[in-house]
Amino acid sequence: MGFKVLVTRIIPPKAQARLLEQNFELVQWDQDSSIPRNVLLEKVKGVDALFCLLTEKIDDELLDAAGPQLKVIATMSVGYDHIDVAAVKARNIKLGYTPDVLTDATADLTVLLALGASRRIKESIRAAENGAWGKWGPTWLCGSQFTHKTCGIVGLGRIGEAVGHRLKAFGISRFVYSGRSKKPEAEASLNAEFVPFDELLQQSDLVVICCALTKDTQNMFNYEAFSKMKNTVLIYETPLQVLVNSARGGIVHQDDLVRALEDDLIGAVGLDVTTPEPLPPSHKLYSFPNCLILPHVGSATMETRENMANMTLENILAGLSDKPLPYSI
Repeated sequence: MGFKVLVTRIIPPKAQARLLEQNFELVQWDQDSSIPRNVLLEKVKGVDALFCLLTEKIDDELLDAAGPQLKVIATMSVGYDHIDVAAVKARNIKLGYTPDVLTDATADLTVLLALGASRRIKESIRAAENGAWGKWGPTWLCGSQFTHKTCGIVGLGRIGEAVGHRLKAFGISRFVYSGRSKKPEAEASLNAEFVPFDELLQQSDLVVICCALTKDTQNMFNYEAFSKMKNTVLIYETPLQVLVNSARGGIVHQDDLVRALEDDLIGAVGLDVTTPEPLPPSHKLYSFPNCLILPHVGSATMETRENMANMTLENILAGLSDKPLPYSI
C-alpha cells in the first residue's frame, strides 16, 4: 500500500499476527504500557493512520504533529472521550471506534463487583490472608443477598440491560432505571420501570452505573445524591445498599464518595473505574473495607480484546482504502 501506520500498543496475539501481515510500514510501540506523550508526538509524524487506545489524548497538538496526510484514526475502545472529535472531523480525518463489543464482558464484571461488594469479599480475602479467620461465628462477615431486592440501573443501554438479565438469576425482583429517555424494549424484557434519578436512589438496594460520561452525567453521583440513597444503617456491619460503577470514573465525584463512606451513607461500593486511572495506592478509597476497587478490567477477556483489536484494524484498512469505516464515529 505504501502507507505508514502507527499502532500505540502491542495488541492481542491473533490480531497482532494479522497486523504484521499487512502491506504497510508499521510503527508500533512495542510495550504493554502506554506510549509516553513525547514519544507519541514524535512517532506520529508523517503517518497515514493511527491505531490508538483510551490512554492517548487525540487533540490539535497531536494532529498538528501528525501532519495533513493523516487519513484515519481508529481507537480500540468503545468510549472516545480521549478524542477531540470536532478537531478530527474539522480536518476531514476519518474516525472509528469499537461499539457494541464490551457488553458481555463488562456485564459479567459488573455483576462480579456487585456480588463482591455485597458479600464483603475484600474483607473476607483479607481475613483469610492475615490470620483473622478464626472460629465460625453466626454474624461474622455476613453480607447481604439480592433475593427480593430492588436494583436501580442508571443508563439502561446494552450493558445495563445485560447486567439486569444476569442479576435476575440472583433473585432481584424489581428493576427501576433512569436515563435520558425511556427504553421500551429493555423495559419490557426486564419488566423495569422508568423513574426519576432521585426516586431510583431512594428505592434501590443495588445501584448500578452503566451510563456514558457526558456533561450531564459528570459528577452526577455527588454527596447530595449519596444523601438521597436508601437508608443504609448497618446491621452486624452488613452492607444493605451497594453502589457499583463500571462505566466511567468521572460520573462519580470521588471526594464526595469518600465523605459518603465516612458518613456511612452507603453500605458497600464496587468500582472498576476511577479518576484518575490508575488510582494512586495512597488514595483514601482503598482504606475503606467496604470499597472494592479493580483496575478497569471490565473488558479484560481475550475474546473481547481480540474482537476490539480486529475491529480497529478493519477501520484502519477501510480508511486507508478510502472506504467508509465499518465502525465509524
